[in-house]
Order: sequence, then C-alpha cells, then structure tokens
Amino acid sequence: MTSPAPERHSYLLGLVGQGIGASLTPAMQEREGRESGLHLSYRLLDADRMGFGADDLPELLTWARRLGFDGLNVTHPFKQAVVPLLDELSDDAADLGAVNTVVFRDGRMLGRNTDWSGYGRAFRQVLPDRVEDRAVLVGAGGAGVAVGYGLLEQGAEHVAVLDSDPERADACAVRLAKRFGDERVTAVRDLERALAEAQGLVNATPIGMLGHPGMAVPGRLVHDGLWVSDVVYFPLETELVRLARERGCRVVPGGGMAVHQAVGAFEYFTGRVPDAERIARHFAELTGTAA
Repeated sequence: MTSPAPERHSYLLGLVGQGIGASLTPAMQEREGRESGLHLSYRLLDADRMGFGADDLPELLTWARRLGFDGLNVTHPFKQAVVPLLDELSDDAADLGAVNTVVFRDGRMLGRNTDWSGYGRAFRQVLPDRVEDRAVLVGAGGAGVAVGYGLLEQGAEHVAVLDSDPERADACAVRLAKRFGDERVTAVRDLERALAEAQGLVNATPIGMLGHPGMAVPGRLVHDGLWVSDVVYFPLETELVRLARERGCRVVPGGGMAVHQAVGAFEYFTGRVPDAERIARHFAELTGTAA
C-alpha cells in the first residue's frame, strides 16, 4: 500500500510514452490541481521527440528523481518495461504485469495501475446493473488485460478474450485466470459464437482511433441485445460506438476510462481525492463534448 502523501502544495509530474503530443493528461491534471488549491506542473516526456527507448528507462527514472519529479504516468510502449525497474508494485500492478503510475516517495519508486480501476469506475457509472454479465473482449494487449481485469474484478461471470494474434489472447487469458480462475476467462477464436453466449462487447484494440479507422468487429454482429464498450476516446464517437447507438445498444464510450485513470493517478500522486465530476466536465470541454 502507498503511504499517505506528505502534506504539500506543489508537485512536478510527467507522462512517459511514445507519440503523446496530443495527450489531454497534462491539462486535466494541472486544472484539477489548481481547483484543489495545489500548484501542479505536468510535463510530457515523449520518446519520439526526446529520442529514448525502453533501454533508456533506468536513466530516465534516475534523472526524473534527481530533477525533483514526484511521479510519472507511463503509457505505451513502456508499461511493461518499467515494471522490473521499480522498488514496489501494488498487487494489481503485479497481477497485470503493467504499471501506468509511478510514485516517487521516501527514496523509493512505487508502481501502481489505474487502467483497470479507471475502466471499472467508468463502466459502473454507466451500467451498474450489468457488472455480472458475460462479456467478449476484443484485443488482448495492455489495454485488453486491464479491461479484462476490471470486468472480472467487478463481478463479470465470464470474459471471452479474442485477438488477431491467438497467442496474445492465450497469454491474456492465462494471466487473468491466475487471479480470477480458469472458469471465468477463456481465449476464443470464434467471435460470432462467443457473442452469442454474451451480453456485452468491449473493443480494447486501437481500431477506431484517429489514424486507425474502422471497427474491430463486423457490423452485422452488433445488435440491441448487447451493451457495447470502447476504450478509444480520440475520437469519443468511434464507428463502433456510433453504430451501437444506432442499433439501440447501451454504450460505454472511452472517455470515462480516461477520466477515471486520471482520478486514480491524481490521488496516488497527491494523497488527495479529486473531484471526479469536475475532471469529467473538464475532459468534456477539452474534447468539445461539453453540453
């Protein structure tokens, strides 16, 4: 467990990732800091712009600590690579084999994961009555493992995992089964058959985001007997989300996961519980979806 953050009013934070120039995280974190009476500075450490790779992570972490950073968010492609470099992992981060939040405290580097909890909070906000449903998870990469963890942790009866790479689907199912049991998660190959036995569908692939148009599933399989969730939030209205709405499905778009990831990270960094509704309103402003 993370010890409570010392009572402070100034924080230096950063995001480590590749191609993160359009990230909304700095704006969300800095705004919530101001609203909470804190001075919070958030910097992008973009591998593309700064010319570093996974092999450089030990040096990057060392310099971040020397330069006075209080913590880092970590995104693609470094969530797994950072794990062995840290002094302590939360149980969920160890289960997932991935870290998206690193807290520097008392000379130690603490690894946490707010991906799965962010997804779970977003899901329950929209579909609190569907947490025990059977679901099909399309995409078994880092986002897929986190989503599967979130679904199972909140009570999903079963999660069927499908990926374009069958070995990756198998690996995802094995990792989740270690925590939740073989009877609750299965790698599958036949999407249509899996959906026939489920009440929900989640897209955890990049398909649908800007630069990756299209849908990860055939449109004919989307029907009003399913709820549909997408982790993509840029754009919020992906082709899958739009079609699902047109077909009468209940929908969980990707923006909620982005908001609640930030909520969890803010609390880890500062020891203060942020205003989730306020962060959601700011996210809506940033994405042009505010009412």
